[in-house]
Amino acid sequence: MAKTIDARGLSCPQPVLMTLDGIKAGNDDELIVLVDSDASKENVSRAATSKGWMLAGISEESGVYRIAIRKG
Repeated sequence: MAKTIDARGLSCPQPVLMTLDGIKAGNDDELIVLVDSDASKENVSRAATSKGWMLAGISEESGVYRIAIRKG
């Protein structure tokens, strides 16, 4: 099961830093990151792919983006 990082309500760079911490921990092959702004969605996606992770999907519901990333 994927680990969920809840970064809703936080402004950048907090969601990116939380995502990078999750990646660095190395305990999970998949992470789900929850954010609530377009800027955070783009920045988290870019940060994850820059670390070699694949963007598995992004969905949006009620203003909350669910970003799924996997080890590449």
